[in-house]
Amino acid sequence: MGAAIDITGQHFGRLIAVHRAGRAKNGNALWFCQCQCGRTCVVDSYVLRHGKTRSCGCLAVEQSRQNIFNNPQAVSHMGDPRNLKIRDHHTDVSSIKKSKRNTSGVVGVSYDKQSGSWVAHFYYKGTYILNKHFAHFEDAVRARHAMEQQYLTSSDN
Repeated sequence: MGAAIDITGQHFGRLIAVHRAGRAKNGNALWFCQCQCGRTCVVDSYVLRHGKTRSCGCLAVEQSRQNIFNNPQAVSHMGDPRNLKIRDHHTDVSSIKKSKRNTSGVVGVSYDKQSGSWVAHFYYKGTYILNKHFAHFEDAVRARHAMEQQYLTSSDN
């Protein structure tokens, strides 16, 4: 394995390398970076040096937003809740159907690698009712199921 390359203080798109943050599983150095937007992130040095990561994620969000607003069809559908909601209780589709990307096996429960915790999500009537981290998978599942019981099966919805 070669000597580590010191990139302290170097700019990579919107990121500046602040200090080493350990090693990735593949052996590459990890760097703690400060983004121009104010957030921080830890990035693989190879990915930084080869331009594959240029921000904390804010650049992709801005580009997506710009793409949406440059799409006349998308703009024409904005504000119409029929495009985003299903059923009578106005629960977002992602809150009740398991996506192909779901690896936990439970809708609304995912693992956050950065924090090393399980996250339970529940989106209802345009608001996150539940967005909480748990140390144990079972606790996240219980919290998610409690929200489903409260919001999806009650008769006053």
